[in-house]
Amino acid sequence: MGRPRHPKREVEAAVAHAEAMGWRVVVGGSHAWGRIYCPYNDSECRCGEFCISSVWSTPKNPGNHANALRRVVNNCARRERSM
Repeated sequence: MGRPRHPKREVEAAVAHAEAMGWRVVVGGSHAWGRIYCPYNDSECRCGEFCISSVWSTPKNPGNHANALRRVVNNCARRERSM
């Protein structure tokens, strides 16, 4: 069974982008809809500083939140080095 969809389509697209890049999505949490986890979470990946990002369930501006999630995924230091 797959994960539930995010209610905001812009954020859902960003989460799907993260999954396509190998990031793990865990749904649930207290205030967040879920979290995305970097597949390269190790000591070379900026000490884990950007290896986890929260996906908010009701962001004030879904487009900006989706762009921020894409930026985190696309700017992964370890992924850039492996390319």
